[in-house]
Amino acid sequence: MSTIIGRTREAEELMSIFRRRQAQLVAVYGRRRVGKTYLVRELFKDYFAFYHTGVSPLELEETNQLEAQLTAFNSSLIRYGAKTTSRPKGWMEAFDRLTALLEQQDKDKRQVVFIDEMPWMDTPRSAFITAFEHFWNGWAAGQDNLMVIVCGSATSWIQDNLINSYGGLYDRVNAEIQLSPFTLHETELLLQEQGVTLSRYDILQLYMAVGGIPMYLSYVQQGLSLAQVLDRLYFNRKAKLKDEFDRLFNSIFRSPDSYKAVVKLLAKRHCGYSREEISRQTGIPSGKRLTEVLRALEASDFIVCYRPFENNKRNLLYRLADPFCLFYLSQVEGRNRSENFWQDNENLPSLNTWRGLAFENACLIHIPQVKAALDIAGVASENAPWTLRGMEGEKGMQIDLIIDRSDRVVSLCEMKFVSTEFEVKQDYAMKLRERLNWMAEHVGRRYNVQMTLVTTYGLKYGLHSGVFQRVVTLDRLFEH
Repeated sequence: MSTIIGRTREAEELMSIFRRRQAQLVAVYGRRRVGKTYLVRELFKDYFAFYHTGVSPLELEETNQLEAQLTAFNSSLIRYGAKTTSRPKGWMEAFDRLTALLEQQDKDKRQVVFIDEMPWMDTPRSAFITAFEHFWNGWAAGQDNLMVIVCGSATSWIQDNLINSYGGLYDRVNAEIQLSPFTLHETELLLQEQGVTLSRYDILQLYMAVGGIPMYLSYVQQGLSLAQVLDRLYFNRKAKLKDEFDRLFNSIFRSPDSYKAVVKLLAKRHCGYSREEISRQTGIPSGKRLTEVLRALEASDFIVCYRPFENNKRNLLYRLADPFCLFYLSQVEGRNRSENFWQDNENLPSLNTWRGLAFENACLIHIPQVKAALDIAGVASENAPWTLRGMEGEKGMQIDLIIDRSDRVVSLCEMKFVSTEFEVKQDYAMKLRERLNWMAEHVGRRYNVQMTLVTTYGLKYGLHSGVFQRVVTLDRLFEH
Protein backbone atom coordinates (compact mmCIF):
# COMPACT_ATOMS: atom_id res chain seq x y z
CA MET A 1 0.00 0.00 0.00
CA SER A 2 1.27 3.49 -0.83
CA THR A 3 1.71 5.95 1.99
CA ILE A 4 -1.56 7.66 2.93
CA ILE A 5 -0.86 11.14 4.28
CA GLY A 6 -3.31 12.34 6.89
CA ARG A 7 -6.78 10.78 6.72
CA THR A 8 -5.98 8.61 9.76
CA ARG A 9 -9.45 8.91 11.27
CA GLU A 10 -11.18 8.37 7.92
CA ALA A 11 -9.04 5.32 7.07
CA GLU A 12 -9.69 3.76 10.47
CA GLU A 13 -13.44 4.30 10.09
CA LEU A 14 -13.50 2.77 6.62
CA MET A 15 -11.51 -0.28 7.74
CA SER A 16 -13.79 -0.71 10.76
CA ILE A 17 -16.80 -0.74 8.43
CA PHE A 18 -15.05 -3.19 6.12
CA ARG A 19 -14.57 -5.66 8.97
CA ARG A 20 -18.29 -5.80 9.78
CA ARG A 21 -20.03 -8.91 8.53
CA GLN A 22 -23.10 -7.24 7.13
CA ALA A 23 -24.04 -5.15 4.11
CA GLN A 24 -22.72 -1.60 4.31
CA LEU A 25 -23.52 1.46 2.19
CA VAL A 26 -20.92 4.19 2.64
CA ALA A 27 -20.85 7.70 1.15
CA VAL A 28 -17.44 9.36 0.76
CA TYR A 29 -17.57 12.95 -0.42
CA GLY A 30 -15.64 16.20 -0.59
CA ARG A 31 -14.60 18.77 -3.14
CA ARG A 32 -12.81 17.78 -6.35
CA ARG A 33 -9.11 16.86 -6.08
CA VAL A 34 -9.25 16.40 -2.31
CA GLY A 35 -8.16 12.73 -2.42
CA LYS A 36 -11.37 10.70 -2.14
CA THR A 37 -10.58 8.24 -4.91
CA TYR A 38 -6.99 7.81 -3.78
CA LEU A 39 -8.03 6.95 -0.22
CA VAL A 40 -10.60 4.33 -1.26
CA ARG A 41 -8.36 2.77 -3.89
CA GLU A 42 -5.36 2.47 -1.59
CA LEU A 43 -7.43 0.87 1.17
CA PHE A 44 -9.53 -1.55 -0.88
CA LYS A 45 -7.98 -2.12 -4.31
CA ASP A 46 -7.29 -5.77 -3.43
CA TYR A 47 -10.97 -6.33 -2.55
CA PHE A 48 -12.77 -4.66 -5.46
CA ALA A 49 -15.50 -6.86 -6.87
CA PHE A 50 -16.50 -3.94 -9.10
CA TYR A 51 -15.11 -0.46 -9.63
CA HIS A 52 -16.59 2.19 -11.90
CA THR A 53 -16.10 5.92 -12.39
CA GLY A 54 -18.79 8.11 -13.90
CA VAL A 55 -17.92 10.01 -17.07
CA SER A 56 -17.22 13.71 -16.57
CA PRO A 57 -19.99 15.93 -17.99
CA LEU A 58 -17.25 18.10 -19.51
CA GLU A 59 -16.55 15.25 -21.92
CA LEU A 60 -20.16 14.65 -22.98
CA GLU A 61 -22.57 16.23 -25.41
CA GLU A 62 -25.93 17.11 -23.89
CA THR A 63 -27.83 14.93 -26.36
CA ASN A 64 -26.22 11.58 -25.50
CA GLN A 65 -25.24 11.85 -21.83
CA LEU A 66 -27.27 8.82 -20.69
CA GLU A 67 -25.99 6.61 -23.51
CA ALA A 68 -22.38 7.58 -22.77
CA GLN A 69 -22.74 6.84 -19.05
CA LEU A 70 -24.37 3.47 -19.72
CA THR A 71 -21.68 2.55 -22.26
CA ALA A 72 -18.94 3.34 -19.73
CA PHE A 73 -20.74 1.36 -17.01
CA ASN A 74 -21.04 -1.62 -19.33
CA SER A 75 -17.31 -1.44 -20.07
CA SER A 76 -16.61 -1.65 -16.34
CA LEU A 77 -18.90 -4.68 -16.05
CA ILE A 78 -16.97 -6.41 -18.84
CA ARG A 79 -13.65 -5.55 -17.21
CA TYR A 80 -14.76 -7.39 -14.06
CA GLY A 81 -15.94 -10.47 -15.93
CA ALA A 82 -19.52 -9.82 -17.06
CA LYS A 83 -20.50 -11.78 -20.20
CA THR A 84 -22.17 -8.93 -22.04
CA THR A 85 -21.46 -6.81 -25.08
CA SER A 86 -24.54 -4.70 -25.66
CA ARG A 87 -25.14 -1.46 -23.80
CA PRO A 88 -27.91 -1.62 -21.16
CA LYS A 89 -31.12 0.09 -22.20
CA GLY A 90 -31.34 1.94 -18.88
CA TRP A 91 -30.01 2.04 -15.33
CA MET A 92 -32.42 -0.59 -14.07
CA GLU A 93 -30.96 -3.10 -16.51
CA ALA A 94 -27.42 -1.89 -15.78
CA PHE A 95 -27.76 -2.59 -12.05
CA ASP A 96 -29.43 -5.93 -12.75
CA ARG A 97 -26.30 -6.86 -14.70
CA LEU A 98 -24.14 -5.73 -11.77
CA THR A 99 -26.21 -7.93 -9.45
CA ALA A 100 -25.70 -10.93 -11.76
CA LEU A 101 -21.95 -10.26 -11.85
CA LEU A 102 -21.65 -10.06 -8.06
CA GLU A 103 -23.73 -13.22 -7.54
CA GLN A 104 -21.14 -15.19 -9.50
CA GLN A 105 -18.35 -14.24 -7.08
CA ASP A 106 -17.20 -15.90 -3.87
CA LYS A 107 -19.84 -15.24 -1.19
CA ASP A 108 -17.37 -16.11 1.59
CA LYS A 109 -15.07 -13.23 0.64
CA ARG A 110 -15.72 -9.60 1.54
CA GLN A 111 -16.69 -7.79 -1.66
CA VAL A 112 -16.24 -4.05 -2.20
CA VAL A 113 -18.20 -2.23 -4.89
CA PHE A 114 -16.79 1.24 -5.52
CA ILE A 115 -18.81 3.68 -7.66
CA ASP A 116 -16.81 6.87 -8.07
CA GLU A 117 -18.23 10.23 -9.15
CA MET A 118 -21.77 8.91 -8.86
CA PRO A 119 -23.36 12.38 -9.30
CA TRP A 120 -22.05 12.46 -12.89
CA MET A 121 -24.03 9.31 -13.64
CA ASP A 122 -27.35 10.90 -12.65
CA THR A 123 -28.03 12.64 -15.96
CA PRO A 124 -31.36 14.40 -16.61
CA ARG A 125 -34.39 12.08 -16.92
CA SER A 126 -32.22 8.98 -16.51
CA ALA A 127 -34.04 7.52 -13.46
CA PHE A 128 -30.63 6.73 -12.02
CA ILE A 129 -31.58 7.14 -8.36
CA THR A 130 -34.66 4.93 -8.77
CA ALA A 131 -32.48 2.18 -10.24
CA PHE A 132 -29.84 2.47 -7.52
CA GLU A 133 -32.55 2.36 -4.85
CA HIS A 134 -33.86 -0.85 -6.43
CA PHE A 135 -30.35 -2.34 -6.53
CA TRP A 136 -29.66 -1.57 -2.86
CA ASN A 137 -33.06 -2.29 -1.34
CA GLY A 138 -33.93 -5.22 -3.57
CA TRP A 139 -30.65 -7.14 -3.41
CA ALA A 140 -27.47 -5.53 -2.04
CA ALA A 141 -28.77 -4.74 1.45
CA GLY A 142 -29.28 -8.49 2.00
CA GLN A 143 -25.70 -9.50 1.15
CA ASP A 144 -23.72 -9.74 4.38
CA ASN A 145 -20.41 -9.83 2.53
CA LEU A 146 -21.00 -6.66 0.51
CA MET A 147 -19.64 -3.13 1.10
CA VAL A 148 -20.79 -0.50 -1.40
CA ILE A 149 -18.83 2.76 -1.43
CA VAL A 150 -20.24 5.65 -3.41
CA CYS A 151 -18.18 8.74 -3.97
CA GLY A 152 -18.65 12.18 -5.46
CA SER A 153 -17.32 15.71 -5.70
CA ALA A 154 -20.81 17.20 -5.96
CA THR A 155 -21.24 17.19 -2.19
CA SER A 156 -24.75 18.62 -2.20
CA TRP A 157 -25.90 15.85 -4.58
CA ILE A 158 -24.53 13.19 -2.22
CA GLN A 159 -26.25 14.82 0.73
CA ASP A 160 -29.60 15.37 -0.98
CA ASN A 161 -29.92 12.06 -2.84
CA LEU A 162 -28.23 9.64 -0.44
CA ILE A 163 -27.54 10.88 3.07
CA ASN A 164 -30.65 13.03 3.54
CA SER A 165 -32.88 11.15 1.13
CA TYR A 166 -36.59 11.00 1.96
CA GLY A 167 -37.24 8.43 -0.76
CA GLY A 168 -36.24 4.81 -1.13
CA LEU A 169 -32.77 5.42 0.31
CA TYR A 170 -34.06 7.00 3.51
CA ASP A 171 -31.79 5.99 6.41
CA ARG A 172 -29.94 3.47 4.22
CA VAL A 173 -26.46 5.03 4.32
CA ASN A 174 -24.54 3.36 7.13
CA ALA A 175 -21.70 5.87 7.23
CA GLU A 176 -20.80 9.20 5.67
CA ILE A 177 -17.21 10.34 5.44
CA GLN A 178 -16.39 13.87 4.30
CA LEU A 179 -12.83 14.62 3.26
CA SER A 180 -11.74 18.19 3.89
CA PRO A 181 -8.66 19.89 2.45
CA PHE A 182 -5.37 19.27 4.24
CA THR A 183 -4.21 21.39 7.14
CA LEU A 184 -0.75 22.98 7.15
CA HIS A 185 0.52 19.98 9.13
CA GLU A 186 -0.75 17.51 6.52
CA THR A 187 0.48 19.74 3.69
CA GLU A 188 3.99 19.67 5.14
CA LEU A 189 3.87 15.86 5.48
CA LEU A 190 2.77 15.45 1.86
CA LEU A 191 5.52 17.72 0.55
CA GLN A 192 8.10 15.83 2.60
CA GLU A 193 6.82 12.54 1.16
CA GLN A 194 7.32 14.02 -2.33
CA GLY A 195 10.88 15.05 -1.47
CA VAL A 196 10.03 18.77 -1.69
CA THR A 197 12.16 20.93 0.59
CA LEU A 198 10.60 24.28 1.50
CA SER A 199 10.74 26.31 4.68
CA ARG A 200 7.56 26.59 6.71
CA TYR A 201 7.41 30.26 5.71
CA ASP A 202 7.24 29.18 2.05
CA ILE A 203 4.93 26.21 2.72
CA LEU A 204 2.54 28.68 4.32
CA GLN A 205 2.61 30.89 1.21
CA LEU A 206 2.09 27.86 -1.02
CA TYR A 207 -0.90 26.90 1.15
CA MET A 208 -2.20 30.46 0.84
CA ALA A 209 -2.09 30.09 -2.96
CA VAL A 210 -3.42 26.55 -3.57
CA GLY A 211 -4.98 25.48 -0.26
CA GLY A 212 -4.70 22.01 1.19
CA ILE A 213 -5.74 20.21 -1.99
CA PRO A 214 -3.58 17.08 -2.37
CA MET A 215 -3.78 17.00 -6.19
CA TYR A 216 -2.60 20.60 -6.50
CA LEU A 217 0.20 19.97 -4.01
CA SER A 218 1.27 16.88 -5.97
CA TYR A 219 2.21 19.18 -8.87
CA VAL A 220 5.00 20.77 -6.80
CA GLN A 221 8.38 19.62 -8.09
CA GLN A 222 11.56 19.06 -6.16
CA GLY A 223 14.35 21.62 -6.24
CA LEU A 224 12.25 24.68 -7.10
CA SER A 225 11.88 27.89 -5.14
CA LEU A 226 8.42 28.98 -4.04
CA ALA A 227 8.34 31.65 -6.77
CA GLN A 228 9.21 29.06 -9.41
CA VAL A 229 6.52 26.74 -8.08
CA LEU A 230 3.82 29.42 -8.30
CA ASP A 231 4.89 30.42 -11.80
CA ARG A 232 4.69 26.80 -12.96
CA LEU A 233 1.31 26.32 -11.32
CA TYR A 234 -0.38 29.51 -12.49
CA PHE A 235 1.60 31.65 -14.94
CA ASN A 236 3.65 29.49 -17.32
CA ARG A 237 2.18 28.78 -20.75
CA LYS A 238 1.25 25.22 -19.73
CA ALA A 239 0.57 26.00 -16.07
CA LYS A 240 -1.34 23.20 -14.34
CA LEU A 241 -3.87 25.45 -12.61
CA LYS A 242 -4.26 28.23 -15.17
CA ASP A 243 -7.68 26.92 -16.31
CA GLU A 244 -8.58 25.01 -13.15
CA PHE A 245 -11.20 27.48 -11.87
CA ASP A 246 -13.66 26.88 -14.71
CA ARG A 247 -12.89 23.15 -14.87
CA LEU A 248 -13.49 22.84 -11.15
CA PHE A 249 -16.93 24.45 -11.08
CA ASN A 250 -18.07 23.00 -14.40
CA SER A 251 -17.30 19.48 -13.20
CA ILE A 252 -18.98 19.81 -9.80
CA PHE A 253 -22.11 21.83 -10.50
CA ARG A 254 -24.83 21.71 -13.10
CA SER A 255 -25.53 25.24 -14.32
CA PRO A 256 -22.27 26.44 -12.71
CA ASP A 257 -22.64 30.12 -13.60
CA SER A 258 -24.63 30.91 -10.45
CA TYR A 259 -22.01 29.26 -8.24
CA LYS A 260 -19.16 31.09 -9.95
CA ALA A 261 -21.03 34.39 -9.68
CA VAL A 262 -21.37 34.01 -5.91
CA VAL A 263 -17.72 33.01 -5.46
CA LYS A 264 -16.50 35.93 -7.57
CA LEU A 265 -18.62 38.33 -5.55
CA LEU A 266 -17.41 37.00 -2.20
CA ALA A 267 -13.81 37.39 -3.38
CA LYS A 268 -14.30 41.16 -3.41
CA ARG A 269 -14.87 41.62 0.34
CA HIS A 270 -12.78 39.86 2.96
CA CYS A 271 -15.47 39.87 5.66
CA GLY A 272 -18.15 38.57 3.29
CA TYR A 273 -21.69 39.49 2.28
CA SER A 274 -25.15 38.92 3.64
CA ARG A 275 -27.67 36.78 1.80
CA GLU A 276 -29.59 39.88 0.73
CA GLU A 277 -26.43 41.52 -0.65
CA ILE A 278 -25.52 38.36 -2.56
CA SER A 279 -28.98 38.17 -4.11
CA ARG A 280 -28.98 41.84 -5.06
CA GLN A 281 -25.51 41.87 -6.61
CA THR A 282 -25.64 38.52 -8.44
CA GLY A 283 -29.26 38.70 -9.56
CA ILE A 284 -30.05 35.28 -8.04
CA PRO A 285 -33.51 35.48 -6.43
CA SER A 286 -33.37 35.16 -2.64
CA GLY A 287 -35.36 31.96 -2.50
CA LYS A 288 -34.86 28.26 -3.07
CA ARG A 289 -32.26 28.69 -5.82
CA LEU A 290 -29.97 30.91 -3.73
CA THR A 291 -30.35 28.54 -0.78
CA GLU A 292 -29.25 25.64 -3.01
CA VAL A 293 -26.23 27.56 -4.31
CA LEU A 294 -25.02 28.74 -0.90
CA ARG A 295 -25.56 25.35 0.72
CA ALA A 296 -23.69 23.54 -2.06
CA LEU A 297 -20.75 25.95 -1.93
CA GLU A 298 -20.57 25.62 1.84
CA ALA A 299 -20.78 21.82 1.71
CA SER A 300 -17.85 21.76 -0.73
CA ASP A 301 -15.63 23.92 1.53
CA PHE A 302 -15.60 26.90 -0.83
CA ILE A 303 -17.40 29.30 1.50
CA VAL A 304 -18.20 29.55 5.19
CA CYS A 305 -21.24 31.02 6.87
CA TYR A 306 -20.71 32.83 10.15
CA ARG A 307 -22.50 35.05 12.63
CA PRO A 308 -20.69 38.31 13.40
CA PHE A 309 -19.86 39.02 17.03
CA GLU A 310 -22.98 39.51 19.19
CA ASN A 311 -25.26 39.59 16.18
CA ASN A 312 -28.48 37.75 15.47
CA LYS A 313 -28.96 34.83 13.10
CA ARG A 314 -30.81 36.97 10.60
CA ASN A 315 -27.56 38.76 9.82
CA LEU A 316 -25.41 35.79 8.86
CA LEU A 317 -22.54 36.54 6.52
CA TYR A 318 -21.00 34.36 3.83
CA ARG A 319 -17.24 34.53 3.28
CA LEU A 320 -15.05 32.96 0.59
CA ALA A 321 -12.64 30.63 2.39
CA ASP A 322 -11.05 28.53 -0.35
CA PRO A 323 -7.41 29.63 -0.80
CA PHE A 324 -7.25 28.46 -4.42
CA CYS A 325 -10.27 30.55 -5.45
CA LEU A 326 -9.03 33.58 -3.53
CA PHE A 327 -5.63 33.41 -5.23
CA TYR A 328 -6.99 32.67 -8.68
CA LEU A 329 -9.53 35.49 -8.65
CA SER A 330 -7.12 38.07 -7.25
CA GLN A 331 -3.96 37.17 -9.18
CA VAL A 332 -4.80 35.14 -12.28
CA GLU A 333 -8.24 35.68 -13.81
CA GLY A 334 -8.35 38.42 -16.41
CA ARG A 335 -4.68 39.27 -16.02
CA ASN A 336 -2.17 38.92 -18.82
CA ARG A 337 0.94 38.20 -16.82
CA SER A 338 4.38 37.00 -17.87
CA GLU A 339 5.48 33.39 -17.48
CA ASN A 340 7.85 34.39 -14.66
CA PHE A 341 5.51 36.86 -13.04
CA TRP A 342 6.00 35.75 -9.45
CA GLN A 343 9.78 35.48 -9.74
CA ASP A 344 10.00 38.97 -11.24
CA ASN A 345 7.53 40.67 -8.88
CA GLU A 346 7.83 39.01 -5.47
CA ASN A 347 8.06 42.36 -3.67
CA LEU A 348 5.27 44.08 -5.58
CA PRO A 349 3.09 46.01 -3.06
CA SER A 350 -0.09 44.39 -4.40
CA LEU A 351 1.37 40.94 -3.70
CA ASN A 352 2.22 41.96 -0.15
CA THR A 353 -1.39 43.08 0.23
CA TRP A 354 -2.52 39.66 -1.02
CA ARG A 355 -0.18 37.94 1.45
CA GLY A 356 -1.71 39.84 4.35
CA LEU A 357 -5.29 38.89 3.43
CA ALA A 358 -4.38 35.32 2.50
CA PHE A 359 -2.59 34.85 5.82
CA GLU A 360 -5.70 35.98 7.67
CA ASN A 361 -7.71 33.38 5.76
CA ALA A 362 -5.16 30.65 6.53
CA CYS A 363 -5.37 31.53 10.22
CA LEU A 364 -9.17 31.33 10.12
CA ILE A 365 -8.88 27.85 8.59
CA HIS A 366 -6.59 26.91 11.50
CA ILE A 367 -8.62 28.28 14.41
CA PRO A 368 -8.24 24.93 16.29
CA GLN A 369 -4.45 25.39 16.17
CA VAL A 370 -4.75 29.02 17.31
CA LYS A 371 -6.92 27.97 20.25
CA ALA A 372 -4.52 25.17 21.17
CA ALA A 373 -1.63 27.68 21.18
CA LEU A 374 -3.67 29.86 23.56
CA ASP A 375 -4.30 26.83 25.83
CA ILE A 376 -8.05 27.06 25.26
CA ALA A 377 -8.58 24.08 22.93
CA GLY A 378 -11.24 22.67 25.28
CA VAL A 379 -13.04 25.96 25.83
CA ALA A 380 -16.23 26.42 23.82
CA SER A 381 -16.20 29.55 21.69
CA GLU A 382 -17.72 31.35 18.75
CA ASN A 383 -15.08 32.46 16.27
CA ALA A 384 -15.41 34.95 13.44
CA PRO A 385 -13.83 37.98 11.83
CA TRP A 386 -15.64 41.20 12.62
CA THR A 387 -16.10 44.55 10.93
CA LEU A 388 -17.86 47.64 12.25
CA ARG A 389 -18.70 49.87 9.34
CA GLY A 390 -18.54 53.53 10.23
CA MET A 391 -21.37 55.92 9.59
CA GLU A 392 -20.89 58.66 7.02
CA GLY A 393 -17.87 60.71 8.03
CA GLU A 394 -16.80 58.18 10.64
CA LYS A 395 -14.10 55.55 10.38
CA GLY A 396 -14.97 51.93 10.81
CA MET A 397 -13.20 49.23 12.77
CA GLN A 398 -11.99 45.76 11.83
CA ILE A 399 -10.81 42.86 13.96
CA ASP A 400 -9.27 39.92 12.08
CA LEU A 401 -10.69 37.33 14.48
CA ILE A 402 -12.76 37.46 17.64
CA ILE A 403 -12.74 34.35 19.83
CA ASP A 404 -15.78 34.79 22.06
CA ARG A 405 -15.11 32.27 24.81
CA SER A 406 -17.46 30.57 27.25
CA ASP A 407 -15.05 31.37 30.11
CA ARG A 408 -16.01 35.05 29.71
CA VAL A 409 -12.86 36.08 27.87
CA VAL A 410 -12.92 37.78 24.48
CA SER A 411 -9.69 37.29 22.53
CA LEU A 412 -9.13 39.89 19.83
CA CYS A 413 -6.69 38.39 17.30
CA GLU A 414 -4.57 40.41 14.90
CA MET A 415 -2.94 38.49 12.02
CA LYS A 416 0.33 39.83 10.60
CA PHE A 417 2.33 38.15 7.84
CA VAL A 418 5.91 39.48 7.97
CA SER A 419 9.37 38.08 7.23
CA THR A 420 10.83 39.03 10.63
CA GLU A 421 9.62 39.61 14.16
CA PHE A 422 6.64 41.94 14.14
CA GLU A 423 7.29 45.40 15.56
CA VAL A 424 4.47 47.45 17.08
CA LYS A 425 4.70 51.12 16.11
CA GLN A 426 3.06 53.89 18.11
CA ASP A 427 0.24 54.64 15.67
CA TYR A 428 -0.65 50.94 15.39
CA ALA A 429 -0.60 50.57 19.18
CA MET A 430 -3.07 53.45 19.42
CA LYS A 431 -5.44 51.71 17.00
CA LEU A 432 -5.23 48.50 18.98
CA ARG A 433 -6.00 50.29 22.25
CA GLU A 434 -9.01 51.95 20.59
CA ARG A 435 -10.29 48.50 19.68
CA LEU A 436 -9.64 47.17 23.17
CA ASN A 437 -11.47 50.12 24.73
CA TRP A 438 -14.40 49.84 22.33
CA MET A 439 -14.75 46.12 22.99
CA ALA A 440 -14.43 46.57 26.77
CA GLU A 441 -17.21 49.14 26.70
CA HIS A 442 -19.31 46.97 24.41
CA VAL A 443 -19.17 43.78 26.49
CA GLY A 444 -18.99 45.52 29.88
CA ARG A 445 -17.57 44.03 33.03
CA ARG A 446 -18.85 40.56 32.19
CA TYR A 447 -15.80 39.84 30.06
CA ASN A 448 -12.06 40.17 30.14
CA VAL A 449 -10.80 41.46 26.79
CA GLN A 450 -7.35 40.35 25.60
CA MET A 451 -5.32 41.21 22.52
CA THR A 452 -3.53 38.36 20.72
CA LEU A 453 -1.03 38.52 17.85
CA VAL A 454 -0.89 35.70 15.29
CA THR A 455 2.21 36.16 13.17
CA THR A 456 5.06 34.35 11.48
CA TYR A 457 8.15 34.86 13.63
CA GLY A 458 6.93 36.37 16.89
CA LEU A 459 6.84 39.79 18.47
CA LYS A 460 9.78 42.17 18.72
CA TYR A 461 10.12 43.57 22.22
CA GLY A 462 9.67 47.32 22.34
CA LEU A 463 7.92 50.27 23.93
CA HIS A 464 4.48 49.28 22.61
CA SER A 465 4.76 45.47 22.42
CA GLY A 466 2.89 45.11 25.74
CA VAL A 467 -0.41 45.79 23.96
CA PHE A 468 -0.43 42.09 23.10
CA GLN A 469 -1.03 39.65 25.95
CA ARG A 470 -0.45 36.50 23.85
CA VAL A 471 1.50 35.67 20.68
CA VAL A 472 0.94 32.72 18.33
CA THR A 473 3.71 31.98 15.83
CA LEU A 474 3.88 30.19 12.52
CA ASP A 475 5.12 26.93 14.02
CA ARG A 476 2.01 26.62 16.17
CA LEU A 477 -0.17 26.76 13.04
CA PHE A 478 1.66 23.66 11.76
CA GLU A 479 0.79 21.57 14.80
CA HIS A 480 -1.42 18.52 14.37
